[in-house]
Amino acid sequence: MHPVYLHIKKELSPFYGEGEASAMAKWISSDILHLSTMELYTGKDMNFSTKAWKEVEDILGRLKQREPLQYILQEAPFCGLSFHVEKGVLIPRPETEELVEWMVSDYQKAGKVRILDIGTGSGCIPVTLAERLPEAEVASCDVSAEALKVATVNVKRYGDKVTLFQADILQDELPDCQVDVLVSNPPYITDSERKDMEANVLDWEPELALFVPDTDPLRFYRRIAQKGLDWLTEGGALYFEINRAYGAETVRMLEACGYRDIALRKDLSGNDRMIKAVRP
Repeated sequence: MHPVYLHIKKELSPFYGEGEASAMAKWISSDILHLSTMELYTGKDMNFSTKAWKEVEDILGRLKQREPLQYILQEAPFCGLSFHVEKGVLIPRPETEELVEWMVSDYQKAGKVRILDIGTGSGCIPVTLAERLPEAEVASCDVSAEALKVATVNVKRYGDKVTLFQADILQDELPDCQVDVLVSNPPYITDSERKDMEANVLDWEPELALFVPDTDPLRFYRRIAQKGLDWLTEGGALYFEINRAYGAETVRMLEACGYRDIALRKDLSGNDRMIKAVRP
């Protein structure tokens, strides 16, 4: 392996462990130092500019403070695309990729379909759906002006195929609309779960996009499900990413609202993570 890669991995391993440090070392080597895969593995000696070395050392210093690499590089991969991210938005997760893949599988032959995403964040869900389902009409909202600013960058990056608007799903009197699909990855981590979280999430990612009170962990899901009864066309579908601890409760809530054909799926780690429900 290239000595630069080995240096980066050695510096980061005490903070992140071998596996994560290795992944970061590869990302920095390719994105910042522009090493090809062959150069990385053959260990070919190369001269780097003082500026490049300084940038790498600055990144290592920030990583040792547990700042997420995605915020440092201001890029995050998602479903084969690359999204601009900043501190005001949640970093896209692999579990959310699984939710999007489920939706794409369900609607890839559906033709024109109207989709509303609630809580856009970086825009990774609606932008990916618009890319993968080219006949779909996709709209997305968020309460955060900061998130919408970032999402706008990503919408423009991929051809302006998503309509964005600001709304608070819990408070606003939202306009009537008719859509075939609702999707949301809302805040779902309870306050009591904070103690189990890693510093790179807790200290850096936006609380607004993460947490709900212990007393009402399903507050967003209940509100969206209720609005879905008005907004979804008959037979329209609702998709949620959920807290793994509340799969059964979320199913019961959707049943109480009258939804049918409710499917609870596990993620690749074996945790309850996704739900699909059909409007009666």
